[in-house]
Amino acid sequence: MNLKEIKEMIALMNENDLMELEIEKDGMRIKLRKTTGEPQGAHPSVVIERPAFSDSARQGSVEIPQQAGSSTSVEIKAPMVGTFYRAPSPEAPPYVEVGQTVEPGQVICIIEAMKLMNEIKSEIKGKIIEITVENAEPVEFGQTMFIIEPL
Repeated sequence: MNLKEIKEMIALMNENDLMELEIEKDGMRIKLRKTTGEPQGAHPSVVIERPAFSDSARQGSVEIPQQAGSSTSVEIKAPMVGTFYRAPSPEAPPYVEVGQTVEPGQVICIIEAMKLMNEIKSEIKGKIIEITVENAEPVEFGQTMFIIEPL
């Protein structure tokens, strides 16, 4: 990752009023964060780490809400900031539909970050109850993308 790419990321943050941006590229993970109290055009701090995301980090994070009584649903959350895509290309059918059963390791969507397509995989076997994000919409880190009923 070079200085020009980092400057482009900073410009992207400023243009979209983002406070934090985390990206993986070329085996490196970079995290940009603005601290509170900085003026609009100020440069965010930069943290570059190696190794890059592990395979489990590429999968959507799974959160199991504790509910009393009835069945428990599982939320699959975005592991990064980017653009959510339901299919590998505009002409292709979506990876999953509401009501469909998914298996662990099955690709359920793609998140594009800095022109890199990141396949997001299910960590559990379950039935898709709800898809909470529209195709080609931006997602934030930790935003719920799918609600799944474990099987």
